[in-house]
Amino acid sequence: MITGKNYIGNSLSAKGKTTYKTFNPQTNTENDIVYTEATSDEISEAVELAAEAFKTYNKISGKKKAVFLNAIADEILALDDKLVKTYMSESGLPEGRAKGERGRTIGQLRTFAVLLEEGSWVEARIDPAQPDRKPNPRVDLRKMSIPIGPVVVFGASNFPLAYSTAGGDTASALASGCPVIVKSHPMHAGTGELVASAIAKAAQKTGMPNGVFSNLNSSGIEVGQQLVEHPKVKAVGFTGSIRGGRALFDLAAKRPEPIPVFAEMGSINPVILLPKALEEKAASWGKTYASSITLGTGQFCTNPGLILGIKSDSLTKFIQTLSEEIVTIAPQCMLHPNIYKSFKNNKSKAQKQNNVKTIANVDKAVAENYAQQAVATVDGKTFLENSALHEEVFGPFSLVVQCEDASQLEEIIANLEGQLTGTIISEKNEVAQHQNIVNALAQRVGRIIFNGVPTGVEVVPSMLHGGPYPASTDSRFTAVGRDSIKRWVRPFSYQDWPNNLLPDELKNENPLNIIRLVNEKETKEAI
Repeated sequence: MITGKNYIGNSLSAKGKTTYKTFNPQTNTENDIVYTEATSDEISEAVELAAEAFKTYNKISGKKKAVFLNAIADEILALDDKLVKTYMSESGLPEGRAKGERGRTIGQLRTFAVLLEEGSWVEARIDPAQPDRKPNPRVDLRKMSIPIGPVVVFGASNFPLAYSTAGGDTASALASGCPVIVKSHPMHAGTGELVASAIAKAAQKTGMPNGVFSNLNSSGIEVGQQLVEHPKVKAVGFTGSIRGGRALFDLAAKRPEPIPVFAEMGSINPVILLPKALEEKAASWGKTYASSITLGTGQFCTNPGLILGIKSDSLTKFIQTLSEEIVTIAPQCMLHPNIYKSFKNNKSKAQKQNNVKTIANVDKAVAENYAQQAVATVDGKTFLENSALHEEVFGPFSLVVQCEDASQLEEIIANLEGQLTGTIISEKNEVAQHQNIVNALAQRVGRIIFNGVPTGVEVVPSMLHGGPYPASTDSRFTAVGRDSIKRWVRPFSYQDWPNNLLPDELKNENPLNIIRLVNEKETKEAI
């Protein structure tokens, strides 16, 4: 049952007077349930409860936390059709997408549970004392990763499950030993409350401390601002726009005690079309990218918003095929009227720039909130000189830049802002002849793709979902995959500490039987 209230730990609360509703973009109508925005007192209560819970939760064993994460997954599955139907009514996304994203959310939780059960993720390092070392004895030093404290997670608009209430940020933070306070996204508050109820049930069933999780409603920016400014909050996870992520980053930096903000923000995900690849398969790649640009109504953070090639008959053929194919794809509903309006305005802004030519644009009548996909093209010189053309258009739109030669192509790549992904389309060993282009692209992206499309993110250990600013605020970390847990921990060393008082991960006996680096050698052996 959806109540419209806030979860403050295990309790429901609705003390405020500011209310709002979610919106169904498919029917273009408001949904029925009224949500109450969290008050300042409720925000403070949630954070204080999280800080108190941290004192206990950070000491709970990995195996017990794994039971908790698996219980969350089970409770989400138990929501069954209620969750799927609520998701669809608040996002306009189809049932298949809802179930697929639910599966990914479950998979993320279970992945971190496996990581906790094994235990080596803490990266235990042990350099035993050498009292007889000359000329100076060596002290005993032991290091491992420890959780940093309460984490605030901002739900994402485009992934109501996988990047929201129990998404990757929350799953990894809970796995690390940090309590989580979610600032629920107003576009899918009902989906968020259902998942929050699942987390609360799982916490109670597995004996987790009250306050290990809270979920706060918010229709504007005030709740998020107060959470980031609260002195007992120690880190922030965010997925969204550059404007929103940068505002949180700046706010966190101005605190008396600055805290990290791990924000995954804008990306246009450049695609590089090498000449021989187009000579061989221009039409095939044109068709492939028409599908990639429109996948999920272009509302993925890895959508290919920029395509770069060198002027040629083959590039012209690619552009022709792309423009022909993309208009045959049925327009799809966007997540919310505000997102549709933003797409329409940003697309129009890009199309009206000097020397930009629209080569494909769905101009037939469509239902409310349905995106009319488009592709435009521009010459390399204009693109270099006009920074407005470098901005993301969130939705099914892509700009094809026609470069004069390989030198200009390399220059354009080197002048791009940081991106999540970059793609190279190459024929056989052609890419080996363009190492300067590859190297330039590698400096601007977090993940480089060979002969594929950027849309699609695998939740595996080798995935890097991040990149140089503004793709993310810290390119050393990923927002996807098990290494995302590293955002919520810090290294901590013990010097000459009594063995019986050390955490199990660092004790001589290695009671957890984890892999440790002892005297610079990886081993499970006791000392």
